[in-house]
Amino acid sequence: MQDSFIKRPLIRITFVVIAVAAAAIVVTGEILRSAAERKLREAILAELQPVVLKNCTLKRFGSVNDGGYLMCENLIEPLDTGYSYGVGPNDDWACEVSRRYHVPVHEYDCFDPARPICDGGRFVFHNECVGSRTGHRDSHFFDTLENQISKNGDTGRRMIIKMDIEGGEWESLLAAPDELLASIPQLAMEMHGFDDPKILEAVHKLKRNFYLVNLHFNNWSCTSRAAPLPAWAYQVLWVNKRIGVLDPGAPVPAPMSPLNAPDSPTWPDCQLSITKPVH
Repeated sequence: MQDSFIKRPLIRITFVVIAVAAAAIVVTGEILRSAAERKLREAILAELQPVVLKNCTLKRFGSVNDGGYLMCENLIEPLDTGYSYGVGPNDDWACEVSRRYHVPVHEYDCFDPARPICDGGRFVFHNECVGSRTGHRDSHFFDTLENQISKNGDTGRRMIIKMDIEGGEWESLLAAPDELLASIPQLAMEMHGFDDPKILEAVHKLKRNFYLVNLHFNNWSCTSRAAPLPAWAYQVLWVNKRIGVLDPGAPVPAPMSPLNAPDSPTWPDCQLSITKPVH
């Protein structure tokens, strides 16, 4: 009987020690996971450092707010065609490009049934999305960037691309051959996310062939969860190194162009704080 009374407190103490140890393991794991996620976000931001090109005259194409993208106007021509990935009910970027340069713009969207129109321009709509492989996902058809360009007979032709596909850009770009990316003069995008290692991998891949010339954060997506990034969606302009001439004397990161505008004119903005650039 006496042994029983002695054992019970020891058993309780043992359970307490085990519970405390388990809690400590969980807390430690959470701290390590949080630190790793923060390190990834810091690495993404470190790669997103826009530069200045000596030969780039920026112009805003498309909407005044959401749906507008900066491009180097003087580096667009000669132009054979445009590609617009992620469309919705209107595609102001594609309409302005088609009308201004008198070229067709291929639109790709397998989720939104809307078919935008453009007075004075020419759209070629494709009810499919861009992805890492060819095939259906549920009822939606996907194909690769390389295949879509090839099917349209545009391989080797001079084109510009706009892409806003809600996070699908990472696998699509990682699947694209370097040779294809090297042939694209300018790529205007909205990039999405902050916690996927594929983001860093895709950015590294893009930087092999492109200069990052513009970075603007979408104020619909401002969140402290993405810190030190101020938001989880951000518009960028990639200019091919074959046509862009880097200004080595300009500050890095380059000052943000005043042509950028809030995606929402009524919501608070959340651009990066101005820091002393690195020369």
